[in-house]
Amino acid sequence: MGLIGQTAEIAPADKKIYALRDVTSTVENIGLISASIMSKKLAEGIDALVLDVKTGSGAFMKKEEDSARLAQVMVETGKRMGKKVVALITDMDQPLGQMAGHANEVWESVEVLKGRGPADLCELSLELSAWMFFLGERTQSVEEGRSLAETMVATGQALEKLRQGIRLQGGDARVVDEPHRLPQARFHAEVTAASAGYLTAANCENLGTALAMLGGGRERKEDQIDHGVGLEFHKRIGDRVEKNEKMVTIHYNSDAKLAEAKNLIGSSYVVSERAPQEKRPLVRRIIGA
Repeated sequence: MGLIGQTAEIAPADKKIYALRDVTSTVENIGLISASIMSKKLAEGIDALVLDVKTGSGAFMKKEEDSARLAQVMVETGKRMGKKVVALITDMDQPLGQMAGHANEVWESVEVLKGRGPADLCELSLELSAWMFFLGERTQSVEEGRSLAETMVATGQALEKLRQGIRLQGGDARVVDEPHRLPQARFHAEVTAASAGYLTAANCENLGTALAMLGGGRERKEDQIDHGVGLEFHKRIGDRVEKNEKMVTIHYNSDAKLAEAKNLIGSSYVVSERAPQEKRPLVRRIIGA
């Protein structure tokens, strides 16, 4: 298992090309996005690849058609290189799971491997694993792959693989069982509902911007990330909320932009008198199956 990014050894041209995209306003070009993503994957010497391509307010591609077009280009690129590739178009019109931020997302991921994470995050993790087992020829079908993934979580094999991966990369594997070893925020603040009703929409991009304001992301290239900062979400689209009910808990260390972040988070939610009529699927479509 490897958790890596672009380096001087793996796809060294990628960082230079990305910087060029920044100054030429071509960051959103689908061909260049595909080249950036696929160059790193192919340089690793893979045989098969499962891509999770987001769509919605929190995704780079807001429209499902654009996400599907990007997925199609990446799948075709991989296949031309002799690789087995599948892309899942997945929903990002609301936060996935209950956490946003570095340390608390790691903690939430560990909870998934212990079989007790948020339902949507568990569902997607199992689905992606099922496809990877199938493409990697560990199983004869996606359904068998899902069953294998469930078994590996239930027996603790998946959690042990995380411990092994952390150790091999020089990390402290004790965090798997002792989450307090992860960076912790010193303070907490609540964002509450302004009115009663049903949660019908969330602007994930604004939630990400608020997280960056608090130090959980970079507003400028030279900014340092605070890994203890995060957001904890208590409501999902379709849920009933009451006035002044807790919607989001902010985990923060500096209150310099706290008020601004709270206002942005509060304005990111739409509460209506009626519940939404349809529930959007977590996996919108599959490309390259």
